Parts: sequence; structure tokens; C-alpha cells
Amino acid sequence: MKDIFDFFSKKNDCQLIIVNDDKQAQVASDIVSYYGYEAFVLADFRANFGDDLLSFSEEIQSITKELNGFYNYKKQKKILISPIRTISYAMPKQKCFDTFTINFADTINIEEFKSKLYNWGYYFVDIVTSQSEVSFRGDIVDICPLGSDIGYRISLFDDEVESIRKFDIEDQKSFKEEIESFDISPAFLALDETTFEELNDEVQQVESDAFVKDIHSLGFWYLNDLGEYLPTVMNSYITYEALDELDEVYVFEEKRIAKEKFLQTPIVPKSKDYKEVDVANINDFLTFHEDKQITIISSSEAKIKGFDLDLTNSKINYIIKPYIINVVSNDEVIISLNKEIKKRRKKRVKLVLDELQEGDFVVHEKHGIGKYNGIEPVTVMGAKRDFVIVLYAGDDKLLIPVENLDLIDRYVADGSSYAVVDKLGKGSFAKLKQKVKDRLFAIANDIIKIAAARELVNGIKINTDKQLLIDFQKSAGFEYTKDQVRSITEIFEDLSSGKVMDRLLSGDVGFGKTEVAMNAILAILLDGYQAIFVCPTTLLATQHYQGMAKRFKEYGITMAKLDGKSTTKEKNHIKKGLESGEIQFVVGTHSLLDVKTKDLALVVIDEEHKFGVKQKEKLKALREDVHIFSMSATPIPRTLNLALSKLKGMSSLLTPPHERLGVRTYVKEYSEKLIKEIILREKRRGGQLFYVHNNIASIEAKRSDIEQIVPNIKVEVIHSKIKPADAEKIIDAFENKQFDILLATSIVESGLHLPNANSIIIDGADRFGIADLHQLRGRVGRSDKEGFCYYIVEDKKTITSDAIKRLIALESNSYLGSGTALAHQDLEIRGGGNIIGEAQSGHIKQIGYGLYLKMLEDALATLSGEIKEQNKSVDIKLAISAFISSDYIVEDRVRLELYRRLSKATTKEEVYAIEEEMEDRFGKPDIPTKQFLELILIKIFAINKNIKQISSYEMNITFIKNDDTKDNIKSPSKDDDDIIATTLKYLRK
Repeated sequence: MKDIFDFFSKKNDCQLIIVNDDKQAQVASDIVSYYGYEAFVLADFRANFGDDLLSFSEEIQSITKELNGFYNYKKQKKILISPIRTISYAMPKQKCFDTFTINFADTINIEEFKSKLYNWGYYFVDIVTSQSEVSFRGDIVDICPLGSDIGYRISLFDDEVESIRKFDIEDQKSFKEEIESFDISPAFLALDETTFEELNDEVQQVESDAFVKDIHSLGFWYLNDLGEYLPTVMNSYITYEALDELDEVYVFEEKRIAKEKFLQTPIVPKSKDYKEVDVANINDFLTFHEDKQITIISSSEAKIKGFDLDLTNSKINYIIKPYIINVVSNDEVIISLNKEIKKRRKKRVKLVLDELQEGDFVVHEKHGIGKYNGIEPVTVMGAKRDFVIVLYAGDDKLLIPVENLDLIDRYVADGSSYAVVDKLGKGSFAKLKQKVKDRLFAIANDIIKIAAARELVNGIKINTDKQLLIDFQKSAGFEYTKDQVRSITEIFEDLSSGKVMDRLLSGDVGFGKTEVAMNAILAILLDGYQAIFVCPTTLLATQHYQGMAKRFKEYGITMAKLDGKSTTKEKNHIKKGLESGEIQFVVGTHSLLDVKTKDLALVVIDEEHKFGVKQKEKLKALREDVHIFSMSATPIPRTLNLALSKLKGMSSLLTPPHERLGVRTYVKEYSEKLIKEIILREKRRGGQLFYVHNNIASIEAKRSDIEQIVPNIKVEVIHSKIKPADAEKIIDAFENKQFDILLATSIVESGLHLPNANSIIIDGADRFGIADLHQLRGRVGRSDKEGFCYYIVEDKKTITSDAIKRLIALESNSYLGSGTALAHQDLEIRGGGNIIGEAQSGHIKQIGYGLYLKMLEDALATLSGEIKEQNKSVDIKLAISAFISSDYIVEDRVRLELYRRLSKATTKEEVYAIEEEMEDRFGKPDIPTKQFLELILIKIFAINKNIKQISSYEMNITFIKNDDTKDNIKSPSKDDDDIIATTLKYLRK
């Protein structure tokens, strides 16, 4: 920092500063901004020539955005700042960047507009959910230009721009105010048709293992005449730190600028005048340097006041900016009150499209499991309506009116279950449901009884208001996420309340659950009580014990580890120590289920879904007033969370730690050359690999293949048929770096924390569900090293287009599909099954998780004395054409999603809100769509009036109530609009 600061303080000038990495780039950006330059910072681009760039799409987009900004910035003082790896490649020339503006009342030629956006690198999608995407829907165009966090919605009247409004890409709703204009910059490069075709043709000819060969995945590597090496054409300087990186950069030399060119670039001289400072007490520091020229930088005036500094002091120069600069010289001091801003993470899209595919299994509440066979228009009594087709055993078909789509749900059981379709009209599903219901009442009853009994017991009151606990949090070496802070507060409130705590913390792999638990453990131990920490495997026990021993070292706590590996002598010593109170804290496995203790106040259960109900009850029985804190890596479904939160405390961690890097994901076709390159690349950086091959029968053959492809590599195999003790030995050896590759089935999906294994190869990735792929990817990138995940398919020509879409969505780490959101949904559905503790897989398999959870919630609500509204339905047989027309909304999955949301609506306000959203996103509804919305209103009003059937014939409309009484009324004509108006008038009375 001091070198760059000194360089610019001496009025030196340049166009390009070459630095070491993105951290140094941020420092340089703050300094040049302080000296009045406009800074454009290129991303730290760590790809090697020829890599498939879909998994580097974030960096490529950032580079495009910054270069576009740099070249189009018209004022004099501007600087490009780049990490050395990025600038070692040719960058697109100035002619590749341009911007055009869309104004209110412009005339747009749609075909030319589409062609331009295509040539400029935009993705064409159904729904715009991230930058560089565009969607055309009739006379509505949605676009999210590169570098923008919001989308723009253009409404056309014929070919004229009738209105432009911003919209939120998370929930698709537009803002009320119209705007005059907005700019569109290229998503990749501003290419004309001919140049685009030439570049595309070249990319197609390239030999590459990229899954999809196109400009997005490979175009950057083949710029040819469109590219130039910027250090050779710009007035540039390089820092000493960047020069130190040269050998690292040139491990893979291909297509980079010659190393000598960097050695010839002038170096930013070392500063003799300035020193960097880290100020602990700012007021003391300023008193010490009061004879110097003082500058204080702060992002706000409030922050200055917070440090008790006087804004009116004329001796101090205050600058309100976000810069972080801390330097001192013989005659000057510059101090920043700002802290480093964490990199913003991509938000998850709130709108999850219903990706129900034809052939997927669904569960109907009354008729059981069938196969979804799409939506078909059917004409009944001269009127056209949409029906969902579900196939049952014996080729039976069930036609469900789309307004009753809420009666079916996706069928999800555990990953290995294959559904068996039911027979229509047999009544067997009703009997099965009753059987499950009885079983669920028993489970719900147990849950409530246990909770009620614990409610009556006085808990051990813990003092959580201690300075030592605050110091412990500060010593973590990282900043807690908001969720961690909130969860710790909730636990401390429970512990100090005088009631018995029973709290569940759910959070994704590596989101910091253990750190939260350690706060609770320390609070207990500081008050003189004992705590035990139970985990499902010896390996996890060892990992937790080592981590906690380090963190608790300075508190003088006597702690031990008790697991399957402990000798009889050790076991006896630990058990005696717990009973006498000599040992305060033990980490262990099932061996802890029957220990005796002196002053036990807390039991922490890790991976609680791996323990059965009986085992958890045994732990609660260790002492009747013991506090229980459970942790699980499986998200809990929201509705079940609400039902259970009356009985249990619930906390969740939804944000990843700040320092966690995303996992670089690639989709590849299998080749020996590729497997060899992946393994050697990880070996070169001193790491190890997971290789997932989900077939026990052929796993040994796979091991031989790997050993032939890369001789001298050590491979060990692990799967569910290997004895637990042997499996733990293998994993232990892997953790101690005794071999290179752990070849396993998907058994490695959860629980392991092996920071040195940072590449994972997943064989036959097209055969895994999206949730499993997401979980497996979470095995790597768990330290400060970047993780690499390779989804391998045997032959891309033979896999379905849906599998390709799913894999590419995961590869670009984006929300092009609803990849991660869907994974989350799947995991949530599975998570509910774990809470109950018993493996209810038989019942779940028969009726699916969705319905199982619904029934458990009902059972819990009933036993808790809540009145839960029974789902009522109404049979509507009106001779009107009512459906969301495909002319109005072209994409089937978007129509299906709207049908699903409308069928679940229970108030007229919900319907009007969805109608407003539809008008906003797709323009004014056409007649059949408008009539479908009115049909949903009819359904809601009829349910509220206890009407079970509405039908019409000619001009006669009949209403049948639940008590079988009838009402007949007449419509002025048999036209659709008259029948609807008459029906609504009757229902609104």
C-alpha cells in the first residue's frame, strides 16, 4: 500500500497498475480514487488457457463491465488496475465495447434488437433472474444489463416503447415510476453479425472438452485480432508483490504475454517516506502525531462522531469516502475509520419455477401416487378448459381442473426410492392414509408429551452476561455472520431463562454451527457445570475435539474424547472423571449415551438426524433438567418449523461465512486425458481428491482405471458395505494425507470436514438429483483454498436436454434454471423427515414426503388444541372457456407455476395481487386468461359459502351446498361473460 501511495503522492501518472491479487487491487483502487482518478478494477481471473469459462462467468462479466466502463469514460483521469494473472492474457480492444440507449417513445425493430443482443452475448431466458439475461414475451421485454442489480421492463405498443420501468429480479415485480431511458452495454463483446459469426465458427472448430462449445464458454480465448496485451500498449507500472507472483503465474504458459514483458515493465518504487499503520486507539495516536497534517477518512459523519472526534476541529481534514488508507510519514498522517467491505453474495431468487416434468411422480391427496402427464386443453360442453393429466395403474387417466392443482404435489421420498403408482378408485389409498395418520398421531403425541414434561421442570439457570464470552467471540479469527450472532443470542436467552432449553440449529455444511455451539458450551463451563458433545462418527468426534481443544486452551478446561477408538483404560478414566466432576467436557460418539455425570447442564447433539428417537431420549434422560442443543445440516421445511417451534426452539444459519470461496464447477464428458489432468492439477497444489462413483459392483474396476490413468497415485475405496471401523481408519488415513484419492459412493455426501481435499469428481452426474449434486459439491472448498467440482457424464449425446440444462445451471453457479433454489426445496422436503427421528421411510415411501409432512403438521396442530381448517374443494362445471392461454404466456413451466399459485390462493386479495403481477410481467390478460382469474374468485367465494358444486347448462346455473340444498338462477344469456357475472353476483350477496 505505502509504495502505491507514495508513487501517486509524487504526481506520477500511468494508465495501468499491475498488482498481485484482488485484495491488492482494492487497496490500489482506494489510493488512486483518493488522488482524484476514476478507478476501473479487473477481476482476479485465475483460469488456464482453454478452460471452459462458464464456471468463470462471474469474472468474465466483471472484466467486460470494467473494460467497457474504462473505454467509455470520457474524462482525463482514469486508471485500469489489474491482478497479474488477468492482465497476462490478451484483453478485448476498445472497438469491442459500446453502449446503446433505449428511450421512451423510441421505435424498435424487434428482430434487429434480438439479433444485436444475441451478438452482444446476452442469454435468452423465460424469466430474467440475473445480469446478461433478456426475455421477450409478446409486447413485454425484460432485460438485466451487465453490471446492473435490477432489471428493466420495456412495454411496447406495436413497435413503439410505451413505457420503461425498473423491476426487482428477485420477485419480478416492477416499480411504479416510469423512467425516460436506460443504457445497455455488451454482456460479452459488442460484436456485429459478421464478427460474431467468425468468432463463433472458430470456437466450434476448437478441440476442447467444454460441455457446450460457444462464445460464452470459449470465446475469450480466441479473440485474435479483437484482442491485445494491455501491458505492451499502455503506460503501465507493476508492484514488487506482483513480480514475486510471476513463477506462479507461468506454471501454465500457453497464450500468456511473454514473461520478459513483465520484467521490462517499470516497477512502482519502494517508499522511503511512508509507513503503513494499524491504529488501535485513534485518539491517543492523533495526540502523538498532532504536529503533522492529519486527514481522517470515513464513510459517514456518524462514524466520526462514534470515535469521539470533533468535526469542527480545523486542524483535521475530514474526507467522507469509503476508502481504506492508513499511512504515516514525517509530516503527514492519513487514517481511515472504515472497515473492509465484504464481497456481496448473489441473492437467491424468490420465485422458484415449478419444474414438474412430464413423467414425474405426483401425489394426489385422495387418489395417491400417479405420473404427471402435462396440461391439456379439453373442450367440455362447447367450452375450453385446461386440465392436468395424471396417469394411474392400468392406463387409467385422472383429469384435474387446473384450478384444483393444489390437490397434487411432487412425489419425493429418499433418493433411492422408486414410486409405485396406485390404482384409481380402489379405496386402498384412503386406507393407507388412515394407517399413516394413526401412526403419525402416536409420533406427534410422543413429541408433545416429552415437550410438556420438560416444560414443567425448572432448568439450570446460566449466567451468559460475561466479558469472557465476548472475548471468546472476538478470538474466533473471523467475523460472525448475522445468523450466527442471532442464534447465539437465542441460545443465551434460553440458558438464562430458568427453563429447560431444547433448541435445534439447522444450517448448511460449513456455515459455522460448531462455532455457535462452542459459545453455549463455554457459557455452561464458565458457570462450573459439565457439558457433553455427541456426534455420529469417530472421525467427526476427532475433528471436533481437536478444533475445540484449540479454542478452549486458555480457559483451563479439563476435556477428553470418548469414542470407539478409546482403550478400556481410557474409557474407565473418562467415565470416572465425569462422575467425580474432574472432567468438565467430553466430545464423543454413542459411547456417551450411558455415562454418569456430577453436574451435567448441556448436551450438544451434532448431525442430530443421524440419531434415532430412542438414542436422543437416552441423552435427555441423563438428567431431567439438562439443556439440549441439536444441530443438523438439513434445512427444516418452513411449515413444519412453525408447527414444531411451539415445542422446540428453532434457529437457522442461512448465510455462508465471509471468507468462504464459491466452488468452481465444470461439466465435462468423460475422457482419460481429462481425469489425468484434474488429478495432477490438484496434486500440483498439494491437495487431495474425492472421486464419487455410485455403484458398489463396479467400484473396484473404477479404482484400477484410475491407477492405470495416473500411475503412482494412491487410491482407497469406501462404501456402505465396508465395516464402520475400517471406513473410519480409511478416512483417518485420508485426513493424514496418507493417500491421494478417496474413491467412494455418495456416502461422502455429509458430515466430513477435510480441508485438504479440494477437488471432487462425480461420475455419471446426469443420474443424480440436483439436491445430491449440490450436497456433494459442498464437500470441497471448505478452507481458504478454492474448491473444484467436476460433473462427469459418459456421453453428452445420450443424456436428456433437461439433464443438460440442470448441469449447466449448476456449472455457471447462476440461477439460469432454478438449480440451487430447487436443491434447497428438495433438501427442505427431506429435512422434515429427519426431525421425527425415526426412519419412517416405509410410510414416507408410500405417500411421499410432502403429504407425510402435511399430515404430521395436522396431527401436531390437532393435539396442541389448534383448530386447523380442513382443505375444502368445490367442483365447478361452468360452460365457460377459462384457461391461461399459451398466446398470452408461451412457456409451459411459467403457466404451470401461475396455475399452482392461483390454485393455492385462499383470498380474493391474493388473486388480485397475482393478476396485477401478471399484467406487469406479461401485459394485459386476454379473454380466456381473464376468465380463468374470475373462475378462481368463484372457487374462493364458493368455498366460503359452503358450496360444493356449481354447474351450468344453457342459461341455467345450479349451486349445491354441503348440506345438499340447491339454488337455481338464470343468466341473461349463455355467453361466458354473462354466466361469470351472474355467478359472481350470486356469490357476493
